Amino acid sequence: MEVRVGLGTNIVTQIGIVVHDIEKSIEAYCSILGLPRPQVILTDEYEKAKTIYQSKPTNARAKLAFFDMGQVQIELIEPLGEPSTWKEFLEHKGEGVHHIAFQIKDTPGVVTYLNDKGIPLVQQGHYTGGMYSYLDASPQLGVILELLENF
Repeated sequence: MEVRVGLGTNIVTQIGIVVHDIEKSIEAYCSILGLPRPQVILTDEYEKAKTIYQSKPTNARAKLAFFDMGQVQIELIEPLGEPSTWKEFLEHKGEGVHHIAFQIKDTPGVVTYLNDKGIPLVQQGHYTGGMYSYLDASPQLGVILELLENF
């Protein structure tokens, strides 16, 4: 049996930033960085996303906007109401960097590896074509890790 070392990748694909008002934040990013305006999308409802937060189903949804910055995307996230890691972050820390994302393979294996390192799974859900997992590495790394796996 092969022993896992690390996430299986060292390529960062995304920096996620939680915001109060996605429209206002988009305007600021476009104006300051000279970027084209991205489309705002709404995450899927529970029936499709199967979102779990703190080991319980949640109707958590968010507005998202993505800026392509070469290898890395900047993702703006405005949480909408229900319990989620995004809402918790915004309530306790305010706007700011929520996560660093990595495109991975073998979500169960990487989640187990990180859990064994004291980095617990806090939220997980599906999107069209894949799934995401947030693991709280704040005590060790000062940030949440997001694992993205496309199917």
